[in-house]
Formats: sequence, structure tokens, C-alpha cells
Amino acid sequence: MSQYTIPTINPPFVRVIAIVGCDGSGKSTLATSLVNHLASHMPTKLLYLGQSSGRIGEWIEHLPLIGASFGRYLRAKATRVHESPSAPPGNMTALVIFLLSCWRAYKFRKMLTQSRQGTLFIVDRYPQVEVPGFRFDGPQLAKNPGGNRWVRFLRANEIKLYQWMASWLPLLLIRLDIDEQTAFSRKPDHQLSVLHEKVAVTPQLAFNGAPILELDGRGAADNILAESLRAIQTVLGDPRIGFAIPF
Repeated sequence: MSQYTIPTINPPFVRVIAIVGCDGSGKSTLATSLVNHLASHMPTKLLYLGQSSGRIGEWIEHLPLIGASFGRYLRAKATRVHESPSAPPGNMTALVIFLLSCWRAYKFRKMLTQSRQGTLFIVDRYPQVEVPGFRFDGPQLAKNPGGNRWVRFLRANEIKLYQWMASWLPLLLIRLDIDEQTAFSRKPDHQLSVLHEKVAVTPQLAFNGAPILELDGRGAADNILAESLRAIQTVLGDPRIGFAIPF
């Protein structure tokens, strides 16, 4: 059972098919299948728009002199940014969080440039500003108010980054619904409480009025792919967008 809605507004679209949902809902499987199917019709790329703390840590570790030690420090800090502290983060933790958001914005800007050149992106996760926290792809520093001037400065600028990213709407956002027990059976290494939180919050996100296709992530992968392709064909043929693909 699916539900597909298109907003009546005419916002700035970016050539992106975004896939969101709780861990274990099948985002990666669907993203890979979509790229395999669409690449024969137009230039298509797969992009992960999550936190990417591991990749930025690897990049920093290759810097001369302080790279290795700071990279290890960054990784250690990044493992704790998902938690909800009782007080605002310290200066270094806030900086690490902000750098992770900058890395996400850097990937987003590169995606915008290439999409303007005709590439269609299939994106795993998408930034939003409705709910704070990296778990929901929102600004992490906004989870806790207060802090010193440095922390408040970083928080304000991180929010601006997410407001800018969220202002660009994907052509279609596919949201995969799933219950926490099914998600846990697929991702037993994840905390059940975290999955519960994602299952509860993710369906409430409006993503700034983006066109949303609601699908049941517990369904057969072939059926999910087929419904997704039909919806993509519809949005790519929308005269507001100006290009179409045959199937």
C-alpha cells in the first residue's frame, strides 16, 4: 500500500531521489536497485548523505603531522554525538559536530553542482531542520540550548547549513515505513530504543513539503522497486521539471 503526494508549491527542486526511513527499512537495497535500473536511461549516481564520521576521520588521519592523532580523536568524539547530553557540548565536541555537518554540506554542494549538469542522484538519507539530531539527519547542536559564545556560534551556523540544504527539495522522497521489531531483526547490532525512536519520528517529518512516496519497507523488495520506479517516472515527466525517461 503506497501513498504519493505532490505539493502545490513550486520550490527549488534538485535532481535527487531521496530515500529515508529507519535503519533496517531497506534504504540501501532500494538505492542500489534504483541506480542499476536508471543508469541505462540517464547519468545516475548513488550518494550517502548521512553523518559520514568514519570517512571524514579517515581523511583527517591522512593529513601530515597531526592527522593520525586528531583523526583518532575525532572518531572517539563522533561515537558520542548521537547521545542526548544533559548539558551543551564542550568546545572541542561542538567543533567536531560542526565539522561533521560541514562535511555533509560539502557533499550536498557537490551533488547540487553535478545535478545541474544533468546527473540524477539517488540519495540515502536527506537533511531536514524539523527535528534536531544526526539520528534524523537534522542539526546535532540544536538538540541542547545554551553553552558559551563559541558553542552558540557553531550552533547558529550549523542550523544555517541545514536550513540551506533543506531548502532544496528532491524531485521525490521515498519514505520506507517499518516497525521496530522488524528493523531490529534486520539490524540486531542496533539498540532497540534507538530504532524505536526512529520509527516514531521519521514518519512525522515533512521535509519542507517535498513530494513524498510512502512505502511499506516490510514488503517484497521487487514490489518496492516497481512502485518506486513508477513514481519516479511520474515526477521525471512533470512539465515543471522538464525531462522524462522511457521505461
